[in-house]
Amino acid sequence: MLSFDITNVFSRSIIPFRFVFLMWLFFSVEYIYGYQFHHFGILPRNYYGLLGILTAPILHINFTHIISNTIPLLLLGGGLFYFYYKKAKFVFYASYIIPNVLVWIFARPLMHIGASGIIYALATYLVMVGLLRRDIKSLLIAIMVVILYSSLFFGLVKQLDSVSYELHFAGVIVGFSLAIYHNFKTDLSTDV
Repeated sequence: MLSFDITNVFSRSIIPFRFVFLMWLFFSVEYIYGYQFHHFGILPRNYYGLLGILTAPILHINFTHIISNTIPLLLLGGGLFYFYYKKAKFVFYASYIIPNVLVWIFARPLMHIGASGIIYALATYLVMVGLLRRDIKSLLIAIMVVILYSSLFFGLVKQLDSVSYELHFAGVIVGFSLAIYHNFKTDLSTDV
């Protein structure tokens, strides 16, 4: 079953916690000093927008946006690093970069910011690993992710022009691809 050691969660999950700290640091500097970092997002098919591939996930437009990315990043990132530690760094960093590259190539010519590409990639990865492995632990993790984040899938449909559904969709593609890749490449039962 799912064994859980709270001290191990923090030690294994340092990368998602540091990433969230970095997001809040940039947001705080923007808020306190009035700087505008939003123009460092992803601007598709524009050389200026290439920098956004690295910077967009740490930039957020307002308090609601950063909160809606913080909680899933901590929970999904913590779950990834706790339960699939050997694969977690690769999955997290690939989820950070690859959706942004896809958005730069294929998305609407608008400025795209936020960490939702990572969130969608991690959620999809955790669900797909559960479906592919079919052991009790992985299935329980997948079920918990579906229960907690089933509303994420509404973000795949264009609702508002200000929401980057392309980043959401790119995250799903990356999470799905990483789960398939790891399922065929290695034995996931040796993760922990």
